[in-house]
Amino acid sequence: MEQPKKSRRDRKDGYYIHDPDAMHAFMPYLMPNRADNEATMTEIVDLTKINEYLERKNAEETEFKYTFFHVIVAAFAKAIALRPKMNRFYAGHRLYQRKDILFSFVVKKKFADDSEEALAILKIDPEGASPIEQIHSKVREVVYSVRVKGQTDDTTDKIGFLNKLPRPILRLVMRTLRWLDYHGKYPVSLMEADPYYTSVFFSNLGSIKMNANYHHLANWGTNSIFALICEKHWTPKYEKDGSYEMRETLELGITIDERIADGLYFANTLKVLRRIFESPDLLDEPIETEIEI
Repeated sequence: MEQPKKSRRDRKDGYYIHDPDAMHAFMPYLMPNRADNEATMTEIVDLTKINEYLERKNAEETEFKYTFFHVIVAAFAKAIALRPKMNRFYAGHRLYQRKDILFSFVVKKKFADDSEEALAILKIDPEGASPIEQIHSKVREVVYSVRVKGQTDDTTDKIGFLNKLPRPILRLVMRTLRWLDYHGKYPVSLMEADPYYTSVFFSNLGSIKMNANYHHLANWGTNSIFALICEKHWTPKYEKDGSYEMRETLELGITIDERIADGLYFANTLKVLRRIFESPDLLDEPIETEIEI
């Protein structure tokens, strides 16, 4: 993706969009809160081709298996790399193009009620290895550090420190951080550890046998997309003659800040995701390889 020209209005995490259309320039003043601009999309993902793909990938991988979570996150990485408006955000009443493709998700140390959670943030290299290999490698590193080594993440450590402050001081700190963010001066050290400063925040509900098709966005940070990956189940696929075949599927719930692009752009991005789910071998190609839809 060609980088926008530099501007004094650029942020540490984004390039200022100089020429948005009138509607996108006006929207942050009309409806300034991200949570007031949520659009939701639900996609039923047929796992038939994905399961075949995973079987081939796992024929050689025995230590850390590839899963449908890796495939879906990698599909988002490729779609965002090819559809850069999906990586935009509003901050300080201005529209920005995010400089990096960043994903965040929660990792449970153990599948137990009293188990602690750790937050993971992955940075995708648009010129690096294929998206599936990047995601698989980065997730393996995170899971190993959390579940095997028992390490905590930077986000949890920083929140733990802030929680020790007296309430009036903590409120003052948060007001100061909001002011810094509005003016594009939010500290990079905090931004890099904050899951709400990422392109997509994923929640893998399928791993805990749960379903939901909506999760709200947050007015904190710059995160414009939240994706829910639900539990796998069997769904009938009907033919024109009334016959049907049972297919393993899962529901993908996507909540997006509708101000970052228009409906047609969102629709064509979904077509890219569907094309990848139908032909997951596309994830083995370089991330910047174009996909026909």
